[in-house]
Amino acid sequence: MNSLITILTAVSVIALFGCTPSKESLTKLIEENPEIVFNAIEKNPKAFIDTVNKAAKNAQVEAAKQREMDEQAKIEEEFKNPKKPTIDEKRPIFGKKSAPITIVEYSDFECPYCSRGYDTVKKVREEYGDKVRVIYKHLPLDFHPMAEPAAQYYEAVALQSHDKAEKFHDIVFENQSELKSGKEKYLDSVVKKIGANLSKVKKDMESSIVKERIAADMAEAKKFDFSGTPGFLINGVSLKGAYPFDEFKKVIDRHLEESTQN
Repeated sequence: MNSLITILTAVSVIALFGCTPSKESLTKLIEENPEIVFNAIEKNPKAFIDTVNKAAKNAQVEAAKQREMDEQAKIEEEFKNPKKPTIDEKRPIFGKKSAPITIVEYSDFECPYCSRGYDTVKKVREEYGDKVRVIYKHLPLDFHPMAEPAAQYYEAVALQSHDKAEKFHDIVFENQSELKSGKEKYLDSVVKKIGANLSKVKKDMESSIVKERIAADMAEAKKFDFSGTPGFLINGVSLKGAYPFDEFKKVIDRHLEESTQN
C-alpha cells in the first residue's frame, strides 16, 4: 500500500509540474519519500554499486587532475618569484659552494619519508655533481621523539666539523631503524664513529646557537608552508614530499636551461 501511495505521489507531482519537473520539486519529493531511492537500490544493488564506484573513480581522476594543475601553476609562479631561504655559509653545505643549483631540504631524521628523500637527493648529487649543493635544515615532527635530539646532535657536530656533520647525516639516514631502537646511545656511537668529540657535542647540544638554528629552520619551513616532511626548495621552487628523482630532474634541468639563456 505504501509503495502504491509513493508511486501515485510521484505521478501526481509529474502531472502537476509537467513532463520535466523542476529540481526543487524532485528534491522535495525524494526528501519526503526516501523509500523511492531505497526501493530502487534494493531492486538494483549491483547497478547502484557500479554507479557509485564509477562516480568515485571519476571524482578521484578529476581531483588528481586538479591537484596536478594547481601544482604546476604553483611551480610556474615560483619560477617567476622563487622563495628565498636564508643561506648561512657558516653552516654545512653538501657539495661545491659555488654550485648553480641550491637544494634546501627541510627534514626529520626519524621520518621514513625523509629517508626516501635522502636516497633521492643522493641520486641527484651523483647525477649532477658540482652543479648541485645541498643545505640540510630541520623540521622535527612532534610524533618523532628522536627527531629533535638527532637535529641537536647534527648541529653540535657541525660546530666541530662540516665534513663530520655530513657523515653524521648520512649514517643516521642509512641506519634509521637503529636511531629508533638505540636512541641517544646510537647517536653517541655515530659521533664516536665519525671521530667527533662526544663530550663537546653533549655540551654544545644545549647551547643557544644550536637551539636557535633549529628554531630558525622550523620557522622558515612554516613561512614557506612546509608542514610535513620532507620539503625541498630547488633554487626557490618548492617540492613538498618524497618526490621521485624525475621530479627533481625536471626542476633542476629547467633552472640550468634558463640560466644559460640569461
